[in-house]
Amino acid sequence: MNEFNDLSLQPIPPTPAIRRTRVAAVGLLLALVLLLVAWELWLAPVRPGGSWLALKALPLCLPLAGLLKNRMYTYRWLSLMVWLYFCEGAVRAWSDRAPSSYYALLEAVLCVALFVACVMHIKLRFQAARQFFAKTLAQADANVDHQMAAATAPSAATPDAPAGSAQA
Repeated sequence: MNEFNDLSLQPIPPTPAIRRTRVAAVGLLLALVLLLVAWELWLAPVRPGGSWLALKALPLCLPLAGLLKNRMYTYRWLSLMVWLYFCEGAVRAWSDRAPSSYYALLEAVLCVALFVACVMHIKLRFQAARQFFAKTLAQADANVDHQMAAATAPSAATPDAPAGSAQA
């Protein structure tokens, strides 16, 4: 039982695809934050000189630490939270005038891309974990079988009984 507890503490080696989805998720999140701040302060603010709507980017800064620490839970809840920003982008793309509608459309596209990156990262990490533990458990089973076979096989190192010692 101890062997299995030790196995669960081993880090699962990331594949190149997992690394790519992680970089994509972090990059897309940063791009989304920068777009939201720039849009509401300089590019096409609701009021001249900027507006308090730039604060809507603050909740997106929270998952950045979790993504950088590669926490699976963060990828999961970010993939749900991003749909709030998608809705805002879709509504404003439909209702705002240009150039604000273009930035809203870009926000919606970035949200969809971030969602796909998060979901792919989660899927690839689960697949890697499943393969890693299957391989590790197969090796553990092979070691147990080898130990059992060695324990039950007659050892060549033990001498046979002497020839003159017949039991009466």
